[in-house]
Amino acid sequence: MTTPYELWDEARGAEIIAEHAQQEGATLVILHALQEAFGYVPEAAIPMVAQALNLSRAEVHGVFTFYHDFRHKPAGRHVLKLCRAEACQAAGGDALAARAEAKLGVSLGNTTADDRVTLEPIYCLGLCATAPSAMLDGRLIGRLDQKRLDALVAEAQR
Repeated sequence: MTTPYELWDEARGAEIIAEHAQQEGATLVILHALQEAFGYVPEAAIPMVAQALNLSRAEVHGVFTFYHDFRHKPAGRHVLKLCRAEACQAAGGDALAARAEAKLGVSLGNTTADDRVTLEPIYCLGLCATAPSAMLDGRLIGRLDQKRLDALVAEAQR
């Protein structure tokens, strides 16, 4: 099975950092770009970002840990995010999250043993009117029910 991500390479990381270092809000932009390339933000990249932006490691680490979307380890081939915000919980999101965990054999925030699927919580997708909602590999899904969830899990497991 191939992964959509590159393996961590310090030279490639430096290239990504240099591409975005002059942009406004560069810390977030760079962290997102690193995660897009490698599937996570490698720990070794934190001091590289700090040096490029003339920030302390603590400042970059603070940004990295503040935002829940940044990963500490590579994601699976597919990422299934389930909304855990109040509107989705009130519309049955808790039962759907438990169902997804049971079907995949992992709890929220983890990746299946075969590295196919990472199941993540997300705190609001902005689809409250169509709750509960989810996102599979960046594709938004509203009005989630057991049947739709089962179809998403099956799609992600392929």
